[in-house]
Amino acid sequence: MKFRQSMQWVCVAGVALLAAACGGGGGGDAPAPDMSTANRIEPFDPTLGKALKAAPPLPRAAGRAPKATPVQLGPLAVPALQSQQKKAGLNPGNGMRQQIGLARSVAATATSLGLRAQLQWSPTERGTQRAAVSFAAQGALGVRLGLLVRALPAGSTLRFYAQAGEAAFEVSGEEVLSTIARNLQAGDTGDAARTYWSPDFGGAETTLELELPANANLVQLDIAVPTLSHFFVSPESAAQPNLTKAAKADTCNIDVSCRPEYSSESRSVARVTFVENGTGYLCTGTLLNDAQSSTTPYFLTAHHCISTQSAASTVTTEWFYRSAACDTSAVNAGAQRLYGGATLLSAQAATDTSFMQLNAAPPAGVVFAGSYFGAVAEGTVTAGIHHPQGDLQKLYEGAVKQFSTCTIDADVNKNLLTCLVSAPQDARFLTVGLTAGTTEAGSSGSSLFVPIAGKRYVAGQLAGGAASCQNPTGYDYYGRFDLAFQVALKNWLKPAP
Repeated sequence: MKFRQSMQWVCVAGVALLAAACGGGGGGDAPAPDMSTANRIEPFDPTLGKALKAAPPLPRAAGRAPKATPVQLGPLAVPALQSQQKKAGLNPGNGMRQQIGLARSVAATATSLGLRAQLQWSPTERGTQRAAVSFAAQGALGVRLGLLVRALPAGSTLRFYAQAGEAAFEVSGEEVLSTIARNLQAGDTGDAARTYWSPDFGGAETTLELELPANANLVQLDIAVPTLSHFFVSPESAAQPNLTKAAKADTCNIDVSCRPEYSSESRSVARVTFVENGTGYLCTGTLLNDAQSSTTPYFLTAHHCISTQSAASTVTTEWFYRSAACDTSAVNAGAQRLYGGATLLSAQAATDTSFMQLNAAPPAGVVFAGSYFGAVAEGTVTAGIHHPQGDLQKLYEGAVKQFSTCTIDADVNKNLLTCLVSAPQDARFLTVGLTAGTTEAGSSGSSLFVPIAGKRYVAGQLAGGAASCQNPTGYDYYGRFDLAFQVALKNWLKPAP
């Protein structure tokens, strides 16, 4: 089941409806859907008629602190690692938001006093002072640092990089505090809301560098690193050194690079990685256009992937993450990673919808996908582009088979997606049968595209299902975009005059 670790899929109906609930039946006739332009927002390609500019690389971490104090964690014990990999649902068809890491405690820097004791300050030519701590988790395939932030001196700058790499991510102390404030204002509480998560750099080590004004009061530096997220999923070699392949999708998946007619939709889809309480996950999401084609980076994924502002603040998106050529394992040379997190705008459990705005502009070359917020008929042809197992973009094709109302019980001991066949007017989910390709863990949140008048439009996002290479007749369930649109998304995508 493509939901999360230990997921079970339950098909529920009365005895008389059991066959229909698990294998067909539309639950009643419905009027023909209105697919007119009044119920659509058109896709928008900002590159049409323009020459693409190469995206600038991440800045090099020039002038680094002369010495970083090492903080080292040993390897995960083999039984613990095997247990985590099993729980993560790495086998095709298990889990949905794909777990890729777990939280590890860091005793040496668990308090602000502990962190300050690790910092060895040195002056800079800019009239500032800086210090760095290097965190290494033996055997990790990526490390994200969880900074518990309570206060930062004015004029602070934070940098993150790998000692063995060249790229660095820099953020002002003011922006870090704004992220924490956004989490708290959204109603999030506790240490999770006050934690700022660093990027990872695809290896066992990540460095935190702090630069402060020379006259800064170090007592005001009230931050700690009590936790890091240790990525344990084994990556394959990737052409892009700053992108980590999480796993390899199952064999019946279709490489999207083999289907150039889906190029526009491919450029609107990103792999999403994020952290929740120290555990690393990945899902799939889609960049959406608004009625004004404002290029505001609205982003759609699943509620069971990201349901809090604290999780949204950790979001990293990876664009054009597809193969360099049809049926090759080489990564497209133009693949790009976007840092900065997102602002959660609407979280709707009823349709498993998570809608947010990325805090940084997406890279050149993306397409803002169109959306359809009218009714979808049984038999409608569908397609989806996604990152199964976190792999390079894949494609599936299928059709709407019936309509369902689903509930998601996210209790860690149950993790049930329960779906009941419904009449179209009552259903909150579209039930889709796949005719080519499949979905897997990591496909969660990927959009359901439907064709209208020669274009494709988003009509839902993946909640879960039973389809797999081993079970090609299993159904998948997509939260209805039209319902989420009417409840809230219209306020941003097509606001009233």
